[in-house]
Amino acid sequence: MTRLCEITGKKVLVGCNVSHSNIKTKKRFLPNLHSFTLRSDILGQNITFRLSVNGLRTIEHNFGLDNYLLTTRSSKLSPKALEIKKLIQASLKNKVETKQ
Repeated sequence: MTRLCEITGKKVLVGCNVSHSNIKTKKRFLPNLHSFTLRSDILGQNITFRLSVNGLRTIEHNFGLDNYLLTTRSSKLSPKALEIKKLIQASLKNKVETKQ
């Protein structure tokens, strides 16, 4: 499993620790990833994502998972998020057709 946020795309960065004597040693800067279970109101089910805390804040800023996925361009989403976006769009389309 890669260390990659499924929403923001944050991943491992590489840099150097620099000591007082200016000796440089390699260091990996890891993103703050956690597994979150988010509720999709339109689909009516829980979906588990591996997100950075910044990704979770982005979803909350956009008023939930469904609204975030519908308003974000498809080119910016991970394959898993894109698949869920298609399911949400299909569900919305079916709800509109049944009302008519």
